[in-house]
This record gives sequence, structure tokens and C-alpha cells, in this order.
Amino acid sequence: MRIVCVGGGPAGLYFALLMKKFHPEHSISVIERNRPYDTFGWGVVFSDATMVSMRAWDPESAAEIEDAFNHWDDIELLFKGTRQRTSGHGFVGIGRKKLLNILQRRCEALGVELVFETEANGDLDYPDADLIIASDGFNSKIRNRYPEVFQPDLVVRPNRYIWLGTHKLYDAFTFDFRKTEHGWFQAHIYKFDDKTSTFIVETAEETYEKHGLGQMDQQQSIDFCEKLFSEVLEGSELMTNARHLRGSAWLNFNRLICGKWSHFNGNSHVVLMGDAAHTAHFAIGSGTKLAIDDAIELTNQFNKLGHTRNNIPQVLETYEEIRRVDVARIQNAARNAMEWFEVVGQRYADTLEPEQFMYSMLTRSQRISHENLRLRDPKWLEGYERWFARKNGLDVSGNGRTLPPMFTPYSLRETHLPNRIVMSPMAMYSAKDGLMDDFHLVHLGSRALGGAGLVFAEMTCVSPDARITPGCLGLWNDEQAVRWKRFIDFVHDNSTAKVGIQLGHAGRKGSTKLAWEGIDQPLEDGGWPLISASAIPYLKHSQVPKAMDRADMDRVKADHVRAAKYAAQAGADWLELHCAHGYLLSSFLSPLTNLRDDEYGGSHEDRARYPLEVFKAIREVWPQDKPISVRLSCHDWFEGGNTPEDAAIFAKMFKEAGADLIDCSSGQVWKEEKPVYGRLFQTPFSDKIRNEIGIPTIAVGAISEADHANSIIAAGRADLCAVARPHLADPAWVLHEAAKIGLTNIPWPKQYYSGKAQYETNLARAAAAAAPPAVGPAVVAK
Repeated sequence: MRIVCVGGGPAGLYFALLMKKFHPEHSISVIERNRPYDTFGWGVVFSDATMVSMRAWDPESAAEIEDAFNHWDDIELLFKGTRQRTSGHGFVGIGRKKLLNILQRRCEALGVELVFETEANGDLDYPDADLIIASDGFNSKIRNRYPEVFQPDLVVRPNRYIWLGTHKLYDAFTFDFRKTEHGWFQAHIYKFDDKTSTFIVETAEETYEKHGLGQMDQQQSIDFCEKLFSEVLEGSELMTNARHLRGSAWLNFNRLICGKWSHFNGNSHVVLMGDAAHTAHFAIGSGTKLAIDDAIELTNQFNKLGHTRNNIPQVLETYEEIRRVDVARIQNAARNAMEWFEVVGQRYADTLEPEQFMYSMLTRSQRISHENLRLRDPKWLEGYERWFARKNGLDVSGNGRTLPPMFTPYSLRETHLPNRIVMSPMAMYSAKDGLMDDFHLVHLGSRALGGAGLVFAEMTCVSPDARITPGCLGLWNDEQAVRWKRFIDFVHDNSTAKVGIQLGHAGRKGSTKLAWEGIDQPLEDGGWPLISASAIPYLKHSQVPKAMDRADMDRVKADHVRAAKYAAQAGADWLELHCAHGYLLSSFLSPLTNLRDDEYGGSHEDRARYPLEVFKAIREVWPQDKPISVRLSCHDWFEGGNTPEDAAIFAKMFKEAGADLIDCSSGQVWKEEKPVYGRLFQTPFSDKIRNEIGIPTIAVGAISEADHANSIIAAGRADLCAVARPHLADPAWVLHEAAKIGLTNIPWPKQYYSGKAQYETNLARAAAAAAPPAVGPAVVAK
């Protein structure tokens, strides 16, 4: 094949050398506009794992790159007068020029044609090419020529940064946070050769503007940074190699995602690679990694499917399908890290103590978890666990391992939970006339015996017409209260768990079939009239609810008060008001479902008016020594709906009204919602509300192992973690997760104790038998 790589960065060069290595018959050219030794930026970073792949695919270039590497294991943080360090993180740094020169020499040795100082106008300059690699960077001319094909989604991020260098050498990846009269600045610092370190300075747009940095030239900006970071620089100067940029050289990061990566232009197949296809924020150092991995996978597909022109369409399709998964994972992590730095001043730096700030920073991408930190630096993590345990009232002595964060107790008002795990409310649709029966006793009781600190039943409806389905639990009469008391007494007598009751009203989502008969589908017989904030059906064929009038509001508020009184009589430890998921009170909060033109619609204050009325009414009758939480949908996932910023406003209102905690969920308000799923995808809502509004939170959603919960709680992203589906699969989820992380001092119910040692032994045997996966190409180079 005739292959042209437009752009001589890591992606284009590495793909060219791999393809020439595995199939020397290819005619391959790399077109680069710069001279061989010209490049913008200083050092680049990638992990030890990337080097494992590079050693497997091309040991020759990998050996030379490793010889030029600066490798370090430590991360150091300077913050609020403290200096903290942790080890085991396995980074490598190399000068961008050095990396490119090594790849250039390897390409030449293999017979790749390198064409420098040539400006390619686009793919049509090379009509003889079978395959054109658009590795021409973020400002790709080729991608920009076909916007309707590649569908670039570009977002300019708010923070400003300047990319500098210094001759001071650092023996750790160093972060330095400095507060000024206008806000916080942070420096990302790492050594990349024996003479130079990269020194990136970042700050929020508002802080950048207030300091007048946009009006400074580059030297004035450098002088400002040298003064601000004088402690860590210790007299060394900062340098720039971006004199070609106008003004102060402060930039905004641009996040790029493309809807499609390949195109046939009539003569040649064109495929995007590296920054032309996707960008990952420098906060996790994965831009070069993504470029290298792109090159490896495209080569891998040619090796598998055949190095011929006829196979190109299938190769490109498979390449994109496989790479999209890993790129999305890396971009999600990069987004988390990027957003952490964007809000660090308003959310963390002023409120967190240095120890927790360090933990939060280390886990900012959510790729590094609690147990991963234990593998990297067990001494540091155990020290942090002891700090966290002492902070939460435990008597910690010695230097050994103590309880991890999810197993530390938690108190709110006078309710004391034995640990931080909540069994999330999950509808069982198994009640008759709202009555709790033996199924609920066994179902909920087994989770209490299984170690959960707080057990919630499903949303408990405050009246017959408040139910979602005929099978929903209720609390509107004496008999129901008696059944609840029986269950609560069982839990209190047989476990250390506490019991929560979540009160709610289905509103426009009521009068539907049991889930297994047709979720959200309206009842054909035996239904009841619906009410909501506005007369908007949930589904197009759902019953149209009545827009509530004042009489309806008074009745529903009284129903909630009655249920709260019953909950107190039954001995419940915790009350939660359901204002999420499109149910009645949620329908007032969301502009998608509240179209009212009276005092209960319009502004945030007016949309929250009725939910706050209900909350205040139940707070008055609920015991003062017991907490009340509020569940919010913190994102409607639909244009025009509530966003996390709106949720924070509502959280502040409920806090001022006396709420003790916000249960941070999202979605289910609008049927056409488009959630963005991912690892712990709802935890950022909890993080925002807890650390910006200053109220305790519960994190929910995709929390499926102890590692998740420990990471969330240790970083201060939530105070409690609600676990749903894993509790359905395993009633003893909490006890089993403790065993999986080697925590053998968590007590089991005395009746089950004989199974504890065997379970722990079997886990140890399974871990010992696990083997690492193989790496490297499946085809030998010719």
C-alpha cells in the first residue's frame, strides 16, 4: 500500500514505523511542516504501562526511549505550608523533541520517507495514497475539511494555563498550590531530561482576569509566576519556547471528541489519529499515550485482517470500534481530573485539610482508587486511613492498618451508623394495599444482617393515590405502621444497622403496572387519578395528570405529615423526602415538568416553594434528634432541564430549611433523557453539593465494590455511599466486600460465623491463582 501520514507527531511517526516494520513492502511517507528539531512544549509524560506496550511492539525504539527517560515514582504536594509525598506511581518523562527524534531515526532506519518543512493542505494533496493518516494535531486541516463526516465536538474549557520550563530539576512529580488575593494558582512540575523540568501554571479564568495576566506580555507573565512560585523554584528562572505566540501565551485547553474517525474521499481512505481525533487534558498526561495506542491498534488490525487495500474499510471500522472504548475511558478520567483543577479553588482548597486534599488530588481522575493506592504506597495509605479514622472519632494506636473509610462510623444528629454504606431504596412492587409483609421482612432484614449501616426500603407512599404501582409500600394507616414497627424492631434486635424510611408521592408517574408487567406503562384496570405540578403526561400515552391546586397541595402536605408521624411511632431512625426522579415533588423542581405561571413556577425559589413547604411540615413533626435527608435529581440529562448548578441551588435551600443531608441521584425526570454513563458517573454531583454548599451527602450510582466506596468517602466526595443493584445480587455485600479487601475484623452475625473463615480462605486461594494477561503483537515482523 501507499500510506501517507500527515503530521509528524508521535501518532504519525509510530504508526509509520510499525507498519514499515511489519510489512516493509509498504511505501510510507510522513509529512511534517516543522524542521526535525522544532516543536512546541517541553516534556511529555506517560505511564509505565505504556512502555510495556512499546517494548512489546518495537523493542528497538523502546530501548532508546527508555535510555532517555526520566523515571520517578513519587508525587509531592506543596499546600498550605505543608509538604507531603507518596510513592509508587510509576511515571516516565521525556522531552518531546527527544521522543520525536528517536522515532524519526527509527523510521529512517526502517525505510520510512520523512518529509520536513512541508505544509500539507489536506488529504487531496496525495491522490495516489491508499491510506492517509490524519495525524496533524488538534487543528487538523484534514478533519476540518470534512466536519459533516467527522462530526467534531469541540469544547473550550474555562481554565487558563501557560506551559513553561525551568533548569531546576525535581525528583518527584510536584504540585504546588498557591493562594493569592484573587484566587488559587497551581503548578504541575516534572523533570524530563537531565537539564530541564516542565513547569505548567494553571488558574481559573476569573483569577487570570483579576490579576491582569491577559494584558501582560510573556516575560511579564513569567516574572509573575516566578514570584508566585518562588518557594518551589528556589531561585531558578522560568523559560518559554513559545515566543512565536502573541501576547502572554496563556491558553485554554480544548476538549475534542469526534463522532466518526474515518472517511473515503474518492481516492483514498482517510483516518484520524491522536489529537486530530481526540484530546485528553494534561492533568493525567495521556495525550501521548493515546497517540501511541492509536498507532498500535491500527497496526494490530492490519496484522489481523491483512495488509492490503481491500481490507482497509474493515480495518478502519474495527480500529475505531476498539479504540473508542479505551479513548472514552481515558477521556472520562481526563475530564474528571481537568474538572478537579477547574474547581479546586471554589470547592477543595479552602475547605479540605492538607491530608484530605492530597488524597482528593491523587484520586481526582477516579482511575486511581483506594486499593490501587494501597498497592502503590501502602505506608502512605495506612497513614491516611489512621488520620481519617482519628478525624472521625476512632481511637487509633500504633502504625498498623485501621478501619478503611467506608467502615468508619458516621453520626448525624443523634443517629449513629456503624459504617458508611446505605442500602439504597429499590422498588420491589410486592406489597398489597401498601402493607409490608414477610417478603419485605426477609428481603430488608437480610441486608441489615449482611452489614449495611443504613437500610432503606423502597419509596414509601404517603397515600393510596401516591403509589407508582398497586404493589408499592405505603404508610398512611395504623396497620401499615404496625408492620413497619415489626420490621424495624427485627433490625434493631438482630443487627447494628439503622432503618430509614423514604417518603414520596409518584405524581405523574403513578397508576402504572408492576415493573415485570410493563415498567411505566399505565394500568388498564384499577387505576387512579394523577396529580402533578403541571398537566404533562410522563409517556405520550400515559394518563394526563391534573395540575395541582391549593387544595391538592394542602392534602398532599398533610399526607406527608401523617406518614412522618407514623414513621416516628414505628421507631425509624432516619427519614428521607423524595424530591427526585420525576415524582411529585421533583415535578415542581424541574422546568421540564413545571410550566406553572403562579407563585409555584418560574424561578428556582418559586419552583422549590412547594417541596420546601412539605419538607418544613415534616421537619416539625419528626423527632429533633433524628435526621432528615432529601433526595434530588441533580441532573435531568435533557436540554432545558435542571443541571448540577440548579441542584446546588436547591440543596442550599433545603439546607437552610433544616435538611441534614442531600441524597444525590439524577435523571428519570424526562423520558427522552440522555444520561452520560461512566464509572461512578453520579458521584460528581455529590462532590459538588457537599464541598460547595457545605452539607453532607450520599453518593449513588454504579458503586459496586468497597474500593469505590472507600475512594469516594476518603476523598470527601460524599459522607455515605448508597449501593443498590449489588445488594440485590448479594444480601451480604458489605461483609463480602470487607473480606475481599482483606479486612477480617468486621464481625458477622454470630449465627453465620462458621462461614466467615472459609469465605476468606477461598478468596485468598482465588487471588493466588490469578494470572496476568499476555501483551504484544500476534504477528511477527518480516
